[in-house]
Amino acid sequence: MYLRWRSLLRGARCWLLGAPELSNSLVLLLVLVIKVFDNYREEGEKMLLRLRYGGAAVLTLLAPEAWALLRFSCSQLVVERLDPLVNPGVTGTPHLHQIIGGNAFSPSMDPAKVDIPSQATCTTCTFAEDFSNYWAVLYFQARNGTFKRVPQKGNVGFEQSNGGMTVYYTPVISGQGKVTAFKPGFRMIVGDPLNRDKSKVPRQLTFTCLKDPLTRTGETPDFPKAPCPAGIMVNARFPTCWDGKTLDPPDHSSHVAYPSSGTFESNGPCPASHPVKIPQLFYEVIWDTTKFNNRADWPEDGSQPFVWSFGDKTGYGNHADYVFGWKGNALQTAMDTNCNINCPQLRSQSIQQGNQCNVKDIVGDNIDGWLTELPGGMTVDK
Repeated sequence: MYLRWRSLLRGARCWLLGAPELSNSLVLLLVLVIKVFDNYREEGEKMLLRLRYGGAAVLTLLAPEAWALLRFSCSQLVVERLDPLVNPGVTGTPHLHQIIGGNAFSPSMDPAKVDIPSQATCTTCTFAEDFSNYWAVLYFQARNGTFKRVPQKGNVGFEQSNGGMTVYYTPVISGQGKVTAFKPGFRMIVGDPLNRDKSKVPRQLTFTCLKDPLTRTGETPDFPKAPCPAGIMVNARFPTCWDGKTLDPPDHSSHVAYPSSGTFESNGPCPASHPVKIPQLFYEVIWDTTKFNNRADWPEDGSQPFVWSFGDKTGYGNHADYVFGWKGNALQTAMDTNCNINCPQLRSQSIQQGNQCNVKDIVGDNIDGWLTELPGGMTVDK
C-alpha cells in the first residue's frame, strides 16, 4: 500500500511543482496518512524531513534513492562566554554562547594540539561518534529594559532533549556524485555577528515563526514581528563547497562557498575556486519564546523584543559556528551509505544519555534570572 501512495505522490509531481506552499501541505498530509495506515514509520519520517527544503525540492527528492538525510538531536552541553574560533584561549569572551556536542569543548581548541574525538569522553548528540561543537544564544528584553535568556526546546521527534538543536548532514542525490566529509581540524562560520544590513544577510540564515511544531514555511531574515504560538526556529545552512586545502582560515569562512549557481539540493555546481563538494550541514534551533508572548511585556512602540546575546535586535547578525569532531571515518561512512534518521553504520545513544553529558561552566556569569544587562556587558543596538 505504501508503494501505491508513493506512486500517487510522484504522479502529482508536475501539478505540485507550480504551488510550493500547497505542495508542502499536501505532501505532509499524504505522509501522515502513509505513516498511520501502512506503519512505515521510517519512510514517513524521511519524507516529512524533506519539507525542510521547500515544495519543489521535496518532490525532486522523493525518489527512494534520494532519501539520505542524516538527522539527529544534540542537547545543550554548557552556556557560557567562550568562543575557541573567534577568541581562542580567552575565558570570558565578549558574548554568550550555548554550546552543544562533545565535552572536549574548551577556551582553546588548537587543532594542532587537540584531537577532539580522542579527548572527548561524551557527546550530547544522539549519534555518539559526533564530538563536534555547535553554538548560539538568544535573549528577551522586556519593556522595563531587563533581559531574560530564552530557552531552547527539542524539535519534532526529539522533544526530550535538553534544548540544543537538530543537526542535518546531507549528501548529494544518489547518482549525482558524492560528498567529501570534513577533515580533522576543519572549522567554519556562516554569518557575521557585526552585520546589521538586511541586504548582506546570507539567504541561508533565516527565522521561522512557528504556528505549530511542524511549521516549515515563511522563512525571513528578520526576527518575527508578532508572537509565535510555538516558538521561533532559527535555520542555518552552511556552505557546501570547499577549496580542498584550508581547514580553518583566519576569517573561518573564505575556505568554503555556496554553489556558483542553483543550490546544493538541486546539485548546483561548485565554483572553480572551491571545487570539493562537502555535506550540506544544516541546523534547526527552536527557541521557546512562548512564555514571552504577552504583548504587555513587549516594547511600548510595538517592536519585537528579542535580541541576540551580542546586542543585535535586527536579527541580521545571526550566525552559526562549527568545529568538526567526528570520530575516525564515521561521517564519510554515513554519507557514502546514504544514512538517514536511523544509521546502523554509526553508534547511537539515547537522548537521555546525551542529556547527561556536560562540562563545567568556568566563566561563572549570571546568565539566568532577570538581568539588567547582557552577559559580558554587551549593549543593545539603538
